[in-house]
Amino acid sequence: MNDPEHSSELIDIPRILIAGDRSSSGKTTISTGLISVLSRRGMCVQPFKVGLDYIDPSYHTEVSGRPSRNLDGHLMSRNTVLEVFHHGIDYKGGADIAVIEGVRGLYEGLEGLSDIGSTAQIAKILDCPVILVINARSITRSAAALVMGYKSFDPEINIAGVILNNIGGARHSRKAREAIETYTGTPVIGEVKRDESMKISMRHLGLIPVMEGRRKLDDFDQRISGIRDIIREGIEIDTLIEIAGGAIPLEKSEPCVFIPRPIPKKPVIGVALDEAFNFYYRDNLDLLEMAGAKLEYFSPVNDTHPPDVDGMYIGGGYPELFAPELAANEEMRDEIKEMSGSGLPIFGECGGLMYLTQAIITGKIRSSSYRSADMPEGEHLMVGALPGKTLMGHTRVVSYSHGSFIEDTPAGNKENMFLGHEFHHSEIIDLPENAKFGIKLTRGTGIKEMYDGLMSGNTLAVYSHLHAASYQEFPIRFVDACLK
Repeated sequence: MNDPEHSSELIDIPRILIAGDRSSSGKTTISTGLISVLSRRGMCVQPFKVGLDYIDPSYHTEVSGRPSRNLDGHLMSRNTVLEVFHHGIDYKGGADIAVIEGVRGLYEGLEGLSDIGSTAQIAKILDCPVILVINARSITRSAAALVMGYKSFDPEINIAGVILNNIGGARHSRKAREAIETYTGTPVIGEVKRDESMKISMRHLGLIPVMEGRRKLDDFDQRISGIRDIIREGIEIDTLIEIAGGAIPLEKSEPCVFIPRPIPKKPVIGVALDEAFNFYYRDNLDLLEMAGAKLEYFSPVNDTHPPDVDGMYIGGGYPELFAPELAANEEMRDEIKEMSGSGLPIFGECGGLMYLTQAIITGKIRSSSYRSADMPEGEHLMVGALPGKTLMGHTRVVSYSHGSFIEDTPAGNKENMFLGHEFHHSEIIDLPENAKFGIKLTRGTGIKEMYDGLMSGNTLAVYSHLHAASYQEFPIRFVDACLK
């Protein structure tokens, strides 16, 4: 809770956290709709996502016009969570309200006996009222038992309202609402009827990202506007704003992470950004700029040549779905390989790792959770700056990762330690015996036998996603490598 005696400043910002009773409760679609409705009302909405997901924040950003930011209580200390929150709030002149989308169920986190890494942990750090989204399909009175259980499980969590999702009709709505409000004293502030238009297409890592959705879905804008209309009609927006306004002032300490570093020369870092590569934490990009870099965006799918840069950052995404286009762009691949061979610092994360290997192999899917219907089959040549090939769909890894650098690399020096995150349906095969790795994991899977960070010269590529507000050496190390 707040301790004004140890806080340099108190900030009064209305805020609300949208939590689910479980995964797939509908909180992403409802959060996106709420952010859109509030923005259309003329409010400046700053969105956040609990956890390390990339795709949900892309929808928040799309409908708010402000970059959504990730908050994770395992990777980040309490003070870092607060600093990331206030960095987002202060962005471009400040926000009127913050909407935070939770992850999985309200109390799901790193372990079973603490709230570390959970939505509940973030709610407590931010002293934030919670709106609980319940998947009410086929339940009425039982919904009250759910709410009562969630409220009593941790009395420090302020569950200030309930939204019922998947409501079948007026009778279903009345019975569930009466039960919840009578037995728990918690207001039901909204009901969302069962409606196929509320669904955004799903795939193996979750929702389709916005950049790809715009390319592949002819009715993308209509889907978003349809969700907004349903939320406007079904949720008491004025009540939600009132609840958000009841959040108490929040401490704002002196910054320790977001500190600009003046340097005499700004290296130019090329950032791959297109349909295939768009998984970036916005704070990583901000912190690279604060460390002294100038970012120049380019598309490995659509551009003919990479830009003239001092370093390159190729983030995650879905290169497997654009493998034919990436393979056909031979000039781009050849020039990146040449840049790597000349010693240019290149950092690849997950999808970037896949692109930098010799090839991506797609074909028969063994994992039942891999749900991509449009992944082209075959073997597609990639950059070839790193050894090995990427095999798709034969494994599934979702985990926090902990590790340390065992070599000096463009992203970290020997003994630098980090907490990160893995989420992939691929593996690297056909690695030579002398393949060089820069990272040894103590938790996670990595590329091979708990090793991550495949290396060749100044090219380093990892399965572990790094958040620069947690692993704060990354932006400084990478910018310094680009200066050499």
